[in-house]
Amino acid sequence: MTLTEADAIFTLILESKLNSLADKLIHSAIRYARIRVDWYVLDTPGRVAIDEERTRAHNAFIDACNILSRNMAVEGEDNRWRAKIGSDRKSIGDFACLLHAVMGIRAR
Repeated sequence: MTLTEADAIFTLILESKLNSLADKLIHSAIRYARIRVDWYVLDTPGRVAIDEERTRAHNAFIDACNILSRNMAVEGEDNRWRAKIGSDRKSIGDFACLLHAVMGIRAR
């Protein structure tokens, strides 16, 4: 997925009437992306120390994506973005990082 594609998906998420679920997705993306970067810069013992937290944050982000998508479908909103991010854990984690980057760029 490209940054442009992630930006388009982010726009769809922001347009949802399901504000609290969209906020949960956004905050879980931020949390996971931060932990993922922390993990990257740590040495092996540090990585081991935060591995469980990183996995929990990743699972929470996946859950937030699934919950928002299901509820958007119920509300008749466009949830095709969920299929675009796929089901591969690494790709979904990458999407969280791309959302984090999109938010950082939009915040300038």
